[in-house]
Amino acid sequence: MAKLHIKFENGDPDRVIEFNPADAPFHHDGRPGSILDILLGNKIHLEHACGGNCACTTCHVVVKEGMSKLSEAEESEEDMLDKAPGLTPTSRLGCQAVVTEPDAEITIVVPRFTINLASENRDET
Repeated sequence: MAKLHIKFENGDPDRVIEFNPADAPFHHDGRPGSILDILLGNKIHLEHACGGNCACTTCHVVVKEGMSKLSEAEESEEDMLDKAPGLTPTSRLGCQAVVTEPDAEITIVVPRFTINLASENRDET
């Protein structure tokens, strides 16, 4: 089983999700098996104004551990990330970063701020 550790800069409690990447998709937004797909499938909110289509930066996360266990970023994701507030060398879009290893252990931080300053669909996961 893979593990995804989630830390929230806004003070929400840390979460850990255990899952089998082969069971993807878990939800209908983002690439199947992506961080966004996994979070939403486990009822954990991650902003995604574009519906998980790599057309915004609201699902921006910072990967603290396990970057090598994620799919490589494509040029379209890297171009979009250039617009993300708080960009780091390990930033990824949650909708594009797919867990590729069945025994992956990944830690991410969900930044406090996104470009989408008003979260209108928080209850829709």
